[in-house]
Amino acid sequence: MILKIIVSLIPVFLLLIMLLYLDSIKLVSKSILSLCLLWGVISAGLSFFLNTYLIAHTGFTFETYSGFVAPVVEEFLKLMLILALIRKNRIGFMIDGATYGFSIGAAFALCENLFYLFHFSNTEANLMVWITRGFGTAVMHSGTTAIFAILCMSALNRQANINLAAFSGALVAIFIHGIFNQFLVSPLLSTVIVLILIPVSIAFIFQVNEKSIRDWLEMEFDTEIGLLRMIKKGKFSETKAGSFLLSIKNHFPREVVFDMYCYINLYLELSMKAKSYIMLKENDLVMAPDPEIPAKLKELKALEKTMGRAGYLAIAPILRVNHKDLWKLSLLS
Repeated sequence: MILKIIVSLIPVFLLLIMLLYLDSIKLVSKSILSLCLLWGVISAGLSFFLNTYLIAHTGFTFETYSGFVAPVVEEFLKLMLILALIRKNRIGFMIDGATYGFSIGAAFALCENLFYLFHFSNTEANLMVWITRGFGTAVMHSGTTAIFAILCMSALNRQANINLAAFSGALVAIFIHGIFNQFLVSPLLSTVIVLILIPVSIAFIFQVNEKSIRDWLEMEFDTEIGLLRMIKKGKFSETKAGSFLLSIKNHFPREVVFDMYCYINLYLELSMKAKSYIMLKENDLVMAPDPEIPAKLKELKALEKTMGRAGYLAIAPILRVNHKDLWKLSLLS
């Protein structure tokens, strides 16, 4: 019994620990990670009751249902939290998205395998069944949710349509899940394929994405330092950003133009704080808490409101605000 528990429950969490270890920039939030683990448990419970109800009322055989309907139900429930976190700008890069997605799937698989252990451990003596569940099914559940998060974050990085990316990512997750459940090849071979492809793919994405993160930090940090320095010296009008703001000032009331200038100044200051936080965290250092940060974040939101949507869109080319920039500011809150 103990051996069955070890091979069916432990492997996927060892892979999750590996992902956390690979995240050398340490972007993963412990609170969000805990929320993802909790959602994995909740989604597993919801899936159980929904699957039980649908099997009883649709007339599908268990094999047909598990191959074509269960993947839709289970993936949809697992993916909901990832999509909500992306919408709230709580995920900045593919690395943290993949880890959050993997953790949801890991907790989901834990509950599912516990259910099977509780009901079938005494009647199923074949250890290979439990190895398949622990190394195959569990990693599949984790991998599909991670792949969904990766595809969504990739679309955001390319400034592509997030709705289309979410739909495509969900289809990919459902397809992988469905193919695995239908056992088109032997369960052992399916397990080997999943165990090799998913961890290796995610590890490769981690390596590539970390380089892009460092390039982003270095490039934007230098740019923002230069722009903020010119503002402090009163030479903002001599920069390209300042010239752009002067060129559009006649299209807005004077007080709105002033709010734009204040927003740019405050945004750059907070942006550099956030990037400094990321860099320090990568090196296991802690930034001293700044008691003024909450007030400044509140002021930034107030300025965005007072200058209006048109004013915000007008200065967007100066700040090049995208999902990464909105996410990094959330690190300060």
